[in-house]
Amino acid sequence: MKKILFISGVLVTTVLHAVAQVQINKELKDLINHSFTYFPNIKEVQNTVTLVQQNLDLTRLNNMPTVSADASYAYVQPKIELAFPAGENGKMENFQFAAVNNYGAALGASYTVLDFGRLKANIEKSRTELQYSNHNVDYAKSNLAFQVSNTYYNIIFLKKAIDIQDSLISFLNDNKKIVESKLKNGDAIKVDLLNIQAEVDIETNRKVDLQNSLQKQINMLEYETGARVTQGAAFDFDLPVKEAVDALAEAEANNPDFMLAKDKIKQAQDELEITKLINRPYVNVGANAGVKNNYVPEVNDPRFNYNAGVSLHIPIYNGGRTRQQIRLAETGIRQNELAVESMKNGYHKDINQSLTDIQSNIDRIKNTEGQIEQNKAAQEITASRFKNGVATNLDLTNASTNLQKAQLTRLQYEYQLCLAKLQLANLAGVHYW
Repeated sequence: MKKILFISGVLVTTVLHAVAQVQINKELKDLINHSFTYFPNIKEVQNTVTLVQQNLDLTRLNNMPTVSADASYAYVQPKIELAFPAGENGKMENFQFAAVNNYGAALGASYTVLDFGRLKANIEKSRTELQYSNHNVDYAKSNLAFQVSNTYYNIIFLKKAIDIQDSLISFLNDNKKIVESKLKNGDAIKVDLLNIQAEVDIETNRKVDLQNSLQKQINMLEYETGARVTQGAAFDFDLPVKEAVDALAEAEANNPDFMLAKDKIKQAQDELEITKLINRPYVNVGANAGVKNNYVPEVNDPRFNYNAGVSLHIPIYNGGRTRQQIRLAETGIRQNELAVESMKNGYHKDINQSLTDIQSNIDRIKNTEGQIEQNKAAQEITASRFKNGVATNLDLTNASTNLQKAQLTRLQYEYQLCLAKLQLANLAGVHYW
C-alpha cells in the first residue's frame, strides 16, 4: 500500500512539475477550461464514458442468479381415456390418463456456479474499454485546448498586424498632406498625389483583408468557447525546451494519443484471453417449483411439484474455429503494437521539427532587430528629404514599405515561435490549462 501511495505521489509531482514549467496567461487558461463545458463534442465524448460505465455495471450483473416465473394453459383433444372394470360387479368405467385443460405455474432460478474465468475476463475487458473512454475524453480536451490556443494567438497576431498596417497608412496620409501642400504651391504635380493615394488605397485594402481574417478567428473563438472578446496582446506562451529524446519520453507517458494506442493493445489482449476461454466448460445449477395438473390418477387436480439439478457443458469440437480466433487475436495485438511504434516514429519527427522551428525563429527574431532599426532610420531620413524636396514620392513609398515588411516579418517570427512552443507542448502531452 505504501509503495502504491509513493508511486502515485511521484506521478502527481511529475505532472504538477511539468505544468508549473509552462507559462500561460490566465485569460487563455480560463478560455480553455470554459471550452470544456461549452463545446458540444466534449459533452458527446463524456457521455460515451457514462455509456461504457453502464456496460461495465451490466457485465458485473452476469454474476447474479436469474429468477423467472412461468404460467401456461393448453386445451388438449382428443380426450385420452380407457375403460376398465371397476367394483365387484365388473362394471366398466372410463379412466382418464390426461387432462383436457392443462395449466400450471412455476417459479424457477438458475446460476452459473463455475465458468472458469469467463466473467472475470469480460469484466476486465469492460474496464479496459472504460479506461479507453476516459483517455478519449483527455484526447478530445487536449485537441480542443490546442485549437483554442491557436485561435487565441491568431487573433493577437492579426490585431498586431492591423496596428502595423494602421501605422503605415497613417504615415502615408501624413505625407499625402505634404504632397497636397506642395501641389498648391506648385512644387509637385498631380500624379505625385495620385501615386501616394494609390499606395494608401492598396494598404487600406490589405487592412480590410486582415480585419476579415480577424473576424473569422473571432467567430472561430466563439464557436469553440462562446466568447468573442479577448484582451491578450502578447505571444506569452512559453515552456522550457528539452532534448528530442526527453520530449518523446514525456509524450509516451502523458500524451492521450499514446494512452489510447496502449489501451487498444490492452483491449486486443483482453479479447485474446476471452477467446482462449471458449473451449472451457461451465457448470450451472437450477431449480423450479410450482403447481400444475395432469398427474394421474386425478389429472384435473393441481399438485405442487419441484425439481432441482446441475448441468455441465463441455465444448468438444468446433471445427478449429477457436484456434483460428486465437491466431486472429494475436495478430491484432501485434498490429496494435506496430501502430504504437509507427506513432513513436511520427512523434519523434514532429518533435524534432518543432524544436527546429523554435530555434530557427529565435535566430530570425534576433536578425530582424537590426533590420527594423535600419529601416526606421531610413524612413525618417527619406521623409525629411521628401519634405525638403530632395527625395521623390517613390523613395518615400519604398522606405515606408520596407519598414512595414521588417515589422511584419518580426511579428510573423514571434507568432511562429509561439505556435512552435505550443505545438511542442501539445506533442509532449503537457496539460498547460
